[in-house]
Amino acid sequence: MRSPMNPPFASRPGRWPLPPFMQASAALHAGAALAALAVPGAWPWALGAVALNHVAITAVGLTPRSDWLGTNVTRLPAAAAARGEVALTIDDGPEPGVTPQVLDLLDAAGQRATFFCIAERAQAHPALAREIVARGHSIQNHTAVHRHNFSVLGPRGYAAEIARAQQMLSAITGQRPTCFRAPAGLRNPFLAPVLHRLGLQLVSWTRRGFDTRERDPEVVLARLTRGLAAGDILLLHDGNAARTAQGEPVVLAVLPGLLARLNAQGLRSVTLPQALRDDRPAPAGLPTPPAHR
Repeated sequence: MRSPMNPPFASRPGRWPLPPFMQASAALHAGAALAALAVPGAWPWALGAVALNHVAITAVGLTPRSDWLGTNVTRLPAAAAARGEVALTIDDGPEPGVTPQVLDLLDAAGQRATFFCIAERAQAHPALAREIVARGHSIQNHTAVHRHNFSVLGPRGYAAEIARAQQMLSAITGQRPTCFRAPAGLRNPFLAPVLHRLGLQLVSWTRRGFDTRERDPEVVLARLTRGLAAGDILLLHDGNAARTAQGEPVVLAVLPGLLARLNAQGLRSVTLPQALRDDRPAPAGLPTPPAHR
């Protein structure tokens, strides 16, 4: 459920552009209403068409990598991929028992990451949030409280939750987030216009390890590295991380192998704001990365 283009982040003032899928849905609703009024006995068919359309909209909202409800970054721009860059993203923190060790592993490998933080957790651990930024990483918006009913909120609910997180994270770090990730990637058609008004770009991922429920680090590592290529956006968790059989957070067991793989392939993990905004050309002689399957 992806369109051919996946544009990088840019400030988008003005009116939110209605995606083609939503334009078609609006046209279907209007046509169904006219048919029900103009054609005797047509209302059951019209109602059925509208119901099927709502099923389709729900299915799209439950597909995290879809961009049918609005722009959704699932890979880095071509320029970043040509430079051999990837984006390692880490969700649901900061977590005092995990995040400092994640930072140490990243520093040792010379790699940078983007932390999609839950704002209330950042507020509970402001020194740790500021340390993430001070050590060269980026903090982005993952909502204020990570609500389990996020995908069924309306426009006001989305605006309140996301704007509150923006204010909290900006006050803590001194940097305004430019990217947003929905809890579990789930959403509905009301999200995109709210993100547009707040100047936020929805970002999902290219591949994830399901490390909040998978306890075997080898399985998680295989999911993240199978077909790994420049331009990929990878997802792990420092908050809500599953534990290995030995009681270690899975992210800490996976990161050494993942970072070694990045270095072995000559890939450099950069923050999302850098990759999405920076239009530096690829270094001379760097081969074009293979197409992602």
